[in-house]
Amino acid sequence: MQSDEIQKIKTYLLALQETICSTLSALEPDTAFIQDIWQRPEGGEGRTHALSGGAVIEKCGVNFSHVWGEQLPASATSKRPELAGGGFEALGLSIIIHPRNPYVPTTHFNLRFFSANNLQDEPVWWFGGGFDLTPYYGFVEDCVHWHQTAKKACEPFGEDLYPRFKQWADEYFYIKHRKEHRGIGGLFFDDLRLNDFALSFAFAQSIGEHFLPAYIPIVKRRMQLPYGERERDFQNYRRGRYVEFNLVYDRGTLFGLQFGGRTESILISLPPEVIWRYDWNLPKNSVETQLCEDFLVARDWV
Repeated sequence: MQSDEIQKIKTYLLALQETICSTLSALEPDTAFIQDIWQRPEGGEGRTHALSGGAVIEKCGVNFSHVWGEQLPASATSKRPELAGGGFEALGLSIIIHPRNPYVPTTHFNLRFFSANNLQDEPVWWFGGGFDLTPYYGFVEDCVHWHQTAKKACEPFGEDLYPRFKQWADEYFYIKHRKEHRGIGGLFFDDLRLNDFALSFAFAQSIGEHFLPAYIPIVKRRMQLPYGERERDFQNYRRGRYVEFNLVYDRGTLFGLQFGGRTESILISLPPEVIWRYDWNLPKNSVETQLCEDFLVARDWV
């Protein structure tokens, strides 16, 4: 992979990080992001923006990283064994937003780029990423808006991409040991190479440029809704499912931990408060039950 192409990706991801932080800061005028610039002695650097304790955003992490090394961890080569033992370079931007109001959904977004060498020392590269939504209380109009925006992000690059990556998200964000979906999905893609680098990069940029238009209108629509202890309790119960997925299945988390990455930046994705209960059953005929039965299932929203 040419150094100028790596630089283009890096420049874009850093600019997107600033745009996202600026937009989120407008929702939290009294709570500022802290910035943590770090170096990886083995090869790499990153910039973490973190916000906590806000009136709208209870916890948020916006992470940029650019790392390289002599050998990819197992999580990155499980489906590409020919890359085991080869050097690599990886760039990524990852965002997790845990809102305070239970009527505002949690969201996750990331873009990543890998360049690696196989055993024949031939360069191999691909993009990955997407965004997904995890509501605690279901609103049809929010889900429709989320998926319509995801579809718009994909449409210029082929009519088959949205249904393909939507299905991939439904399958990926599935908590197998619970036999339930984490949220309503969105887009997930990996090992992406379209016709060439320029087209693949343009697609990745489109995903990045549609994340805020997909999420911010939902936040503004729900952030002033009144709530009480019942809603917060259920939010923290469902956050437990988020933790289970991230620590058991999430590829980015596994890559970071296996790679020996910066733990603070990796685990910033976890919510600030969470509860687990033994064999707890949802109240019958409740809005909480409706979320699980009508929203946390694989279904068409557009």
